[in-house]
Amino acid sequence: MTDYILKDFTPLTLQSTVSQAQALCIEHAVSHVPIIKGAKLIGCFSQNDIQSLEDKNQKLSDFTDVFDHFCAHISESALEFLKIFADNDANIIPVIDTNNYIGYYELNTVLELFSSTPFLTTDGFILVVEKNSKEYSMSEAVQIIESNNAILLGCFISHKTTDKVELTLKVVSQEINEIIQTFRRYNYVIITEHTDDFYLEELKNRADYLQKYLNT
Repeated sequence: MTDYILKDFTPLTLQSTVSQAQALCIEHAVSHVPIIKGAKLIGCFSQNDIQSLEDKNQKLSDFTDVFDHFCAHISESALEFLKIFADNDANIIPVIDTNNYIGYYELNTVLELFSSTPFLTTDGFILVVEKNSKEYSMSEAVQIIESNNAILLGCFISHKTTDKVELTLKVVSQEINEIIQTFRRYNYVIITEHTDDFYLEELKNRADYLQKYLNT
């Protein structure tokens, strides 16, 4: 990920003015401005807070109590960045190495990185399944996929409650129906609809037959 660290602007300091911060926000369209002291990151000043200030000559040292405190260490993985972006409603994340500011990650860059992964670029089908949280097992879901000679491109927990766990899987296989039926045999509920789901097709045919019988 170090290849994606940006250094398009120099972070501000506590001696920088409101006017400088406002200008940086406009020029670079950032949600937060990194503030450093020496080489160390001491906080992030929100663009919303900056633009609301009227005294353009005030020093940023007057606003340390409203600084946000988030960053990513240079060794962290891209997956961890998404949570930081979301938790702080940010489009940039300052990057540090032993507390020293070295640049920032931009939201669009990280999203582009994910969009180029095999999970998104490889053809396959998305399968969303649900099971009782006490019975759920990630290894079981993977085993079901692999036992049907399919390739699992990715799997993540897309929703969770105290009672249920929902898994989203991307699978490469010519036998979609077999995988779906195996999940059902292991007491998974199939959330997504698939045209090759013969079980649902059979239920539909039976329902149509019953309706026709009742109407005679």
